Amino acid sequence: MKVLIIGSGGREHTLTWKISQSPLVDKIYCAPGNAGIANLAERVDIKPTDFDKLIDFAKNNKIDLTVVGPEQPLVEGIADRFEEEGLLIYGPKKEGAILEGSKIFAKKFMEKYNIPTAKYVVFENPVEARNYIGSGEITCPTVIKADGLAAGKGVVICENIVQGMNAITELMDNKKFGDAGEKVVLEEFLVGWEASIHIITDGNDYIILPSAKDHKKIYDGEKGPNTGGMGGGISLTSNKRNNERNN
Repeated sequence: MKVLIIGSGGREHTLTWKISQSPLVDKIYCAPGNAGIANLAERVDIKPTDFDKLIDFAKNNKIDLTVVGPEQPLVEGIADRFEEEGLLIYGPKKEGAILEGSKIFAKKFMEKYNIPTAKYVVFENPVEARNYIGSGEITCPTVIKADGLAAGKGVVICENIVQGMNAITELMDNKKFGDAGEKVVLEEFLVGWEASIHIITDGNDYIILPSAKDHKKIYDGEKGPNTGGMGGGISLTSNKRNNERNN
């Protein structure tokens, strides 16, 4: 098989590393890739959102499978475009990717289907958001989230009212993350371990992958602002389950 991996971050490096171990795979391309990926795959100078060039490359090089790492091209509909061209691609279509692309949509989706989620309020106006924060309606710490994609950095945990006010100014007035901050979610702060659980599905059948604990804070000891992810490890739940199985 020939595989095309789209993206240039640590996630795509991991995907390339693992896929390269498959006996089914003869050749891997990565668009655009990074210096580390170059040891495992041939880098292709095409941006992840340049769908026309990616489709042409996949056709011209007889790519058997394309794997998409970043959220942005998925939210913009790369899977839809590839399928329209008869190309096999791994990743949700635009209609499904909106769960990642809009935190407001995701919250409403969870409410609609009775999926447990933190209490929240949505704001489209920065003045109204600041007035709400200053009204005493919230308790700190509280969580403020940009609605759209912000490379994993659009979530601010505010320890006090001043931090909350500043977060609204940065996201909505100063547009720190562009259009992603036009709307925000003010969310109840929950205490616990953050876990990522991935499911692979074709729309009918599904496979649940092992859970992982996501390390979001930029500094050691869970300190500093959130990032797109500073790494992951086997979650406590998985360790407990494995220990029980071994005993």
